Amino acid sequence: MMDKGDEAEKPINPVVKQVLELGPPLLFFVAYMRMRDETYTFAGIEYSGFIVAAGVFVPILLASMTILWVLTRKLSRMQVFTIVMVVLFGGLTVWFNDERFFKMKTTLVYGMFAVLLGIGLLQGRSYLAWVMSEFLPMEHEGWMKLTTRLAWFFAGLAVANEIVWRTMSDDAWVKIETFGFPILMFLFLWMQIMTLQRYMTDPEDEA
Repeated sequence: MMDKGDEAEKPINPVVKQVLELGPPLLFFVAYMRMRDETYTFAGIEYSGFIVAAGVFVPILLASMTILWVLTRKLSRMQVFTIVMVVLFGGLTVWFNDERFFKMKTTLVYGMFAVLLGIGLLQGRSYLAWVMSEFLPMEHEGWMKLTTRLAWFFAGLAVANEIVWRTMSDDAWVKIETFGFPILMFLFLWMQIMTLQRYMTDPEDEA
């Protein structure tokens, strides 16, 4: 909501930040596991446990991100985009009583990230640096390499999500969405930081 330079980000306890960011998907996982075998009737319409869990996830995410913004006065552009997609496709999932919308949301989020990073690369720019340079000081060449790799990685995740939700069970998709993709992302970024160490810069040297 707040862009870089508009207002300094307020400090926040790292543990609280992690809870607010990781809490909603974990709560969705717990809700799904408890509701998956149940059918719920609202206004004469039957909804599966998956649909109800997806519907509950939307206000939980909104509440969590609202608290995060109140505490820090800043949300990243990726977080804002993800919120919009969750609200849109979570709403469509409940409105049409069709879980496919919620599953496709992940494909579109990863796909859009890949496209946006790719557009920047075609322009000779790294939109990733624009978002993360203050947290990870690095030379331009390093940002271009990381952005290229991450664009392909996001594209791969988008394809993987399509394969998973179209060919596997709901249980498999929920577990991979909640744990598999985030773990892959963490490992990928950790490997990139290790391999791009020579491009890292010291902010004090640039001051």
